[in-house]
Parts: sequence; structure tokens; C-alpha cells
Amino acid sequence: MPDMNQNLSCKQTLVGAFQALFDEAVKAGWPEGDVALALAELAEERVVELTAKVIIEGSMHPQFIAMGGGGCRS
Repeated sequence: MPDMNQNLSCKQTLVGAFQALFDEAVKAGWPEGDVALALAELAEERVVELTAKVIIEGSMHPQFIAMGGGGCRS
């Protein structure tokens, strides 16, 4: 089972940088909805890349399986 405290800690580590990235894109003139969608698509692309890497390497990290993709999740 994934460690929920570790997941929370990961999210807390990322939230400031994520918000700053979001704010910079909005400040540059992009609508909030477009920014949110672009960030979600980038995150999804990274998950796909990591999943492909795991499949190619032929071994799945237990946390990756348990969490349905690994990494920070809400």
C-alpha cells in the first residue's frame, strides 16, 4: 500500500513550484483553463513516458503498481 504521508509530502514539495508555473503562464496572457489543461496534459505525458520506461525495463516498482501509476497523487 502506498505511503499516504509520503504522497502528501511530495505534493507539498511541488505545490509552490506548480502554482508559480501556473501563475507565470496566466501572467503571460494565457487563460486559466488553457493553462490548467496544458499542465494536465504535460503531467499525463510524463506518466505515459514513465509507464513505457517501466514496461521496457521489464520490472515494475511495487509503489508504481499500487498507486496505479506512481508519483504524487491527490
